[in-house]
Amino acid sequence: MFDAKYERSNFPRIRPEWLAQVAEPAVEPELPVIDPHHHLWDVESAFYHAPELVADANSGHRVLASVFVECKAHFDEDAPAGFAPVGETRFAVAQAQAAARLPNGDANLVKGIVAYGDPFGANAQAVLEAHIEAGQGRMRGVRVRAAWHADPAFAAPHDGPDEGTISSPELDRYCALLAEMGLVLDLWVYHTQLDQAAALARRHPALSIVLNHCGGPLGIGPYANRRADVRAAWRESLARVAANHNVSVKIGGLAMPRTGLSFADATRPASSLELVERWTPYVRTCIDLFDAGRCMFESNFPVDKGSCNYVSVWNAFKIMCAGYPAAARRAMLAGTANRVYALGVEALTEEALS
Repeated sequence: MFDAKYERSNFPRIRPEWLAQVAEPAVEPELPVIDPHHHLWDVESAFYHAPELVADANSGHRVLASVFVECKAHFDEDAPAGFAPVGETRFAVAQAQAAARLPNGDANLVKGIVAYGDPFGANAQAVLEAHIEAGQGRMRGVRVRAAWHADPAFAAPHDGPDEGTISSPELDRYCALLAEMGLVLDLWVYHTQLDQAAALARRHPALSIVLNHCGGPLGIGPYANRRADVRAAWRESLARVAANHNVSVKIGGLAMPRTGLSFADATRPASSLELVERWTPYVRTCIDLFDAGRCMFESNFPVDKGSCNYVSVWNAFKIMCAGYPAAARRAMLAGTANRVYALGVEALTEEALS
C-alpha cells in the first residue's frame, strides 16, 4: 500500500454519518451507468471492499458494471521480482466473486480490472501474462502512474514516479508491448504533463490510452487561487491530447484534494448541485474536446467519497450532460466504457438494438 503520509494527504476520510446529511433521490434512475474507475483497498480511513461497493452501486442509480483500477492493494510481497502486483489482481477477482454473492450483488461489478503497470519492472511480458491469467477473464489493461510535480504539495509516494517517467524509453517499450498484447493503458498525469502525454499518444497510435481524472488539473500549492490560469493552461494542453483519437478521457476525480475542488473540509457533503457548480467548467471542456464517444464518467470511489455520496456524484454527471443528445449521454454514462474496456455488457447491446 501507500505510505502513511501519502494516504493522509490524498485520501479524505469516509464519514458515514457526515455523508448521511445529504440524501438525494437518483436523477433519471433508468439510465444505464458503468462506473469505469473505482478502487478496493484496506485504507483505514477509507476502507472499501465488496460490501461497500455493492451498497453504493445499489443506492439509486442503475449501475450495470464497474471497472476496478489498481491502488497498490494486496501486492504479493513474496512473489518473484516484478510479480508482486499480480497479488492485487487476485484480490480484485476475489472481491468480484464476493460482490456477486452478496444480497443485491451483481456479477458485473469488477467486470473489468486495470492492473498495476510498471514500465521499469522486470519480466514485463510475463507479468502481464500472469495478470491476464489471475484476472480470470477480467483483465483489460494496466495503469501507469506518471503523475509527478516538483512542488512538495504534490509529493508522490516513496516508490512513486519521477520526472522522467512520462518520457522514458522504458515507458515507450512498455506501451509497444501493451499495444501488441491488445491491452489498454490507463495514464495518470498532472495537467503540467499533458503535452508529454500527447507526445506519448502520438508515438503509439495503435495503443488505446485512457487519460485519468480529466488530465489532472491542479489547484493547491503553487496553483492555489489561480483557477482561471490553470484552467486555461490545462485546456490548451488537453486539446493537444484530444487530437490523438486513440485517447479517451475519464471525467471525474475532481474531488481529490490536489485539485482544490474538494468538499472534504466542509461541514456537510456536497450535493449534486454544488458539484455541478464547481465541476462544470472541467466536465464541459472534456466533452467539447474529446466528444461523447471518447468520454466516460467515473466515480473515483472511495477517494471522492470523502466529499460526496455515490448518488450525488452520478446525479451531478447526469445534470452536467443533460443538454447533450440522448445517444451522447448514454455513451458518457456507460457506452464509452463498455466499448473501450470491451466489457460486453449485454443490457447495453439489447437496448441499442431495441
